[in-house]
Amino acid sequence: MFVFVCAGCGAELTTALSRVALPVHAHQKYGNGTQLPVLMESGTFAVDSEPWGPPWRMWENVDPDEAAARGVYAPVHTLSDGLPGAVVIAPGDARGTVLVPELRKGGYCCGLDGAAGPNVACARCALPVASRIDDCSLWQALWLAPNAVHRRPVDGTEAAPLSWAELMAEGMVEGKATPPFEPTAGWGSRLEPGHWSNHWWSWSPQWEAAAGQALAHLLAASEGHPVVVPDGLPREVFGRALDTLLPVRPQTRRVAVLAGPGRPVPDEGADILLVPTHPQTGVRWDPAGSTAYRVPLPFGVWLWLAFPAPELPVPASGVLPDGVLRDDFDPPAPHPSHLFRPDPGTFQHTLARLPAVRGPWLRAILDDLARHMRAGIF
Repeated sequence: MFVFVCAGCGAELTTALSRVALPVHAHQKYGNGTQLPVLMESGTFAVDSEPWGPPWRMWENVDPDEAAARGVYAPVHTLSDGLPGAVVIAPGDARGTVLVPELRKGGYCCGLDGAAGPNVACARCALPVASRIDDCSLWQALWLAPNAVHRRPVDGTEAAPLSWAELMAEGMVEGKATPPFEPTAGWGSRLEPGHWSNHWWSWSPQWEAAAGQALAHLLAASEGHPVVVPDGLPREVFGRALDTLLPVRPQTRRVAVLAGPGRPVPDEGADILLVPTHPQTGVRWDPAGSTAYRVPLPFGVWLWLAFPAPELPVPASGVLPDGVLRDDFDPPAPHPSHLFRPDPGTFQHTLARLPAVRGPWLRAILDDLARHMRAGIF
């Protein structure tokens, strides 16, 4: 585990933290005026390997060769000229920091969006060290500036990442799967048990971001051919977009299947595998001997797709222990009222960084993203 200390005076700025993979939805903007929770689990941190934060450059001011050297192969709205290696933590894990009033800039409408640079300083020496994000439609987070903090081990050694077998055992027992829909609240609403008028049921923002990333990979893996995904929830998540964006040529279709730890060995006819990424390292699950394209999915999303939680057809029966209140009288979580839509920002971010986007047919999809959004595909 590690703590982060101020580069100016050495004061500790965080509690002890363990490193995990950067969430796919780290920079997601979800909806309009939506209240999103904290991005990181308490006690964890993640590192963004790409530049993040100001100064920003509009795409028309970026040389395409320079962008390609940075791994960006198609137009994006802006590119950051900040330093790579920004560290994101849960705001509650910060210690010895203060929000500086004169640096409280870079907000959108309800709070701070971090776009203007650090707005949090070290309480001891006043060095700007982090950017607090608390605006509506953005994930609550504290981003530590890579040039203002140092990482220091607190126990001398770093624990080895869990094996896939250990992850599966933990995930199945402790319920690590991410549900596909959840209650969502508007900014300023009170999300209290029983107060159903304060929120609505929506597709999970994490699922929409995960699908945006995976869809970009599915299109790249398709090489312009139709892609068939498994029936059920995978079809509900990816089918409409794939059917719209890819041509109808069933004789040359690509087959995508769910694969990963605890799943059957993929059939030899599978061209594309939907696989989990390790939540600590971000590494994709890799089946031995397979040459199929591996489409990444966050572990929690993949776990739900691969091993969906059954819904009880009738209320549970039996007697609960004394002091435990029944909660089986509420109906199951309602299905969202609209069709699933992958997150367009995550889709664009991912596809622009895949070399395959330089192909004319795939570049045309990216260039036409606004129209696909108006049509409700994203």
